[in-house]
Amino acid sequence: MKRPSLFTPLDPENFGSEAGDEKRVYQKQNKNPVLKGGDLTGFTIEEAGHALRSGAVNVRDLVSDCLSVIHERDRDIHAFLDVYEDALREAEEKDAILRDAPETSPLFGIPIALKDNILVEGKRATAGSKILENYTAGFDATVVRKLKEAGAIIIGKTNLDEFAMGSSTENSAFGPTKNPCDESRVPGGSSGGSAAAVATGMALGALGSDTGGSIRQPASFCGVVGMKPTYGRVSRHGLIAMASSLDQIGPFAKTVRDAEIMFSAIAGGDEFDATSVHHSYEEAEKSFALRGLRIGVPKEYFREGLDPAIASRIGELLKLLEKEGVVAKEISLPHSSYALPAYYIVVPSEVSANLARFDGIRYGVPDREEENLFEMYSKTRARGFGPEVKRRIILGTYALSAGYYDAYYVKAQKVRREIASDFESAFRDVDIVIGPTTPTPAFRFGEKTGDPVSMYLADIYTVAVNLAGLPGISLPVGTVPAEGGKKLPFGMQMISPWFDEKTLFGAARGIERILASSPS
Repeated sequence: MKRPSLFTPLDPENFGSEAGDEKRVYQKQNKNPVLKGGDLTGFTIEEAGHALRSGAVNVRDLVSDCLSVIHERDRDIHAFLDVYEDALREAEEKDAILRDAPETSPLFGIPIALKDNILVEGKRATAGSKILENYTAGFDATVVRKLKEAGAIIIGKTNLDEFAMGSSTENSAFGPTKNPCDESRVPGGSSGGSAAAVATGMALGALGSDTGGSIRQPASFCGVVGMKPTYGRVSRHGLIAMASSLDQIGPFAKTVRDAEIMFSAIAGGDEFDATSVHHSYEEAEKSFALRGLRIGVPKEYFREGLDPAIASRIGELLKLLEKEGVVAKEISLPHSSYALPAYYIVVPSEVSANLARFDGIRYGVPDREEENLFEMYSKTRARGFGPEVKRRIILGTYALSAGYYDAYYVKAQKVRREIASDFESAFRDVDIVIGPTTPTPAFRFGEKTGDPVSMYLADIYTVAVNLAGLPGISLPVGTVPAEGGKKLPFGMQMISPWFDEKTLFGAARGIERILASSPS
């Protein structure tokens, strides 16, 4: 049977009308596709699941086409640090299972990429750092175990800012990842490799980690969907820690429905993670009604610093939503201006504690030429850590030191409580808070590396969500013209109350449908 082309509409009789709807949504959002290579890499996860279960395509061809795109494009993009060629053998095993008894799991046979701070047993886990260049994981992260139980195929590990510290994936010890929409620009960070992998069709979905926007920001820059769950919704067991009170694993996907499928598979409590919550997740209704939905628009998010084209497009979208019966109102998050400074006290403080273990004894390659233990520690860490990691360790150690703990760390934690209270008050009057994901589209390589504060400002709209522990999603909503006739994507961030991912996904799918039917 001839395999369907990326640009050939699916036959609803063979694949299901909803899968066809998902494809049309994705094609509408990506009018200037960057996909090349294999025929099947344009599938959404839901669409691929229908195709596999119907027997129209097989898992081996799907995985093979993703590997072909990796081999063709990753020399330029550098989204992956490791590619698992044994995925083809696993794909053949999945095909044998499908022939005997068609699986019902929507992730069965789907190629998924993982950010390289998530452990896979027997595979390298570098966290983008030289100090872990030769480290092999001894167990599967809980999210990996759950993906495998759902039948997903791990196709490889993606590039990231070292130890997830950065907003551009320029801080990787193994070289930067490029934005597939414009290779002179960053893909965002720290999960830039995962975002680029999904945007190019190298994988149908990917996992990243989000500490202050590291899923949502690169999703915005690369024009894909990126979702950060409520803190505790997804186990952190097997995630190399950056800031333990903020880190959360979440999905990248082409559509909101695909992101929900992945989230459903990885969510849930875990005996290995005491911060995880045993809340069951009930998926959003397929025809979520936008009429009557109350949306809050923070006035603080539309002040100086926001690209006018992004503000204009979100304003246009709000008018479309109001025509659909959505009730939009301006709200205030009065402590939002303090989110970034508070974040950059809390994060370095937790970084300084979490990275103390990388000393060349238990982890990392020691410098054994030194005569005493202190020199071995210091030279191993000096050689193994990059500039951004060292900067944050020093800042965090200072903030936690005697005489400064109360002045900095304790005060930042008090601000964090006020930020959460702002959202708590807002959600008494609205169901969803929306705003820009980032103040600008993707910036050029080197544009902000000389000014760390300028780089940190790229996270100005996302860090408050992590400080408050809320769920958020970035949805591609438009493009901004750039040099050379190129168009750069950007996203709109949607935030819901704690553990209300059902409303978040439902509202996002409703808005996605409106975007697909509206003029650009």
